[in-house]
Amino acid sequence: MIEAIWKGLALGIVLALSVGPIIFTIIKQSLTSGHRGGFSFVVGVWLSDIILVVLSNVFTEWVSRLLEYKKLIGYGGSGFLIALGVFFFFFKKVHLKATTGTVHLDEFGIHEMLKIFASGFLINTLNPGVLAFWLGNATVLALTHTLKQRIVIFSTCLLINMAADVGKVMMAGKLRKRLTVHNLNIINKISGAILIAFGIALLYGVIFLEHRIR
Repeated sequence: MIEAIWKGLALGIVLALSVGPIIFTIIKQSLTSGHRGGFSFVVGVWLSDIILVVLSNVFTEWVSRLLEYKKLIGYGGSGFLIALGVFFFFFKKVHLKATTGTVHLDEFGIHEMLKIFASGFLINTLNPGVLAFWLGNATVLALTHTLKQRIVIFSTCLLINMAADVGKVMMAGKLRKRLTVHNLNIINKISGAILIAFGIALLYGVIFLEHRIR
């Protein structure tokens, strides 16, 4: 069981340190929307990961069939990333309150939190790399580990990743207090450009793989 915990730790660290649209969007949401925005986003990511882990381990054959549609998933994911990037780059603005002179953030009702939650869920779910990561590890570990051991491995992995996400949100949220409106708007544009770049890279990869297969 100790071995399973260590494997889960290693897997969690790899996932937490991986560079992709998720980490940049976590930081962006935390900087521009505060802790509530950051946590709304990561909870969506967590739910997506938990669902994919359960499906990959319980319905391995069914999930593996989804990889047959990885091009379609890739097109959807790239389109969503590009659209979200365009929104952040051109339309998302931080304003100054005229009465207090402080940074004005969007009002955070349930509706706004659900939108950010949904964006986290979709960015993670529509990433073929995430699906392949969970399914690949579940398939390999199923050959050499019992169900109980796999539960320990994936639970440890998810907990490590969640802890890392909480740390990212907290650190970015503290930095937000020192940023000006101008800097926050620049962060929106940088985040938008990064998401667009990831979306284009994903789209290129899908098209390139399609031609390679043919």
